[in-house]
Amino acid sequence: MMSKQHRVGRPQRGITLLGLLFWAIVVGFVALLAVRVLPTLNEFFTIQKAVNKVALEGGTTVPEIRAAFEKQRDIEYSIQAITAKDLDITKENDRIVIRFAYDKEIELFAPVYLLIKYEGQSR
Repeated sequence: MMSKQHRVGRPQRGITLLGLLFWAIVVGFVALLAVRVLPTLNEFFTIQKAVNKVALEGGTTVPEIRAAFEKQRDIEYSIQAITAKDLDITKENDRIVIRFAYDKEIELFAPVYLLIKYEGQSR
């Protein structure tokens, strides 16, 4: 038989209902962010890949490069944020460099939005 002194000294373990609710809200918010942001990241990497491909094999003049990007955009259905007009095309050290930048506004819930500014250039 245990003595009273031995039983009183044992701390309780576990999580409270409020602690469980707090962590459920935190995990739910992080999941919401991931579900809303990951498609925009996928689109950015798709644009980056298309711009790299066009810079390497798209042509030598600005209209040819813009036309090549539009063809890539038609192939990659996920590119919706920019068009060929949004590309900044320059030549540096006999190499074509294509830069792009755009903003993506993501609605999290009713009046709250997340603004992500994407920018990149060809390699």
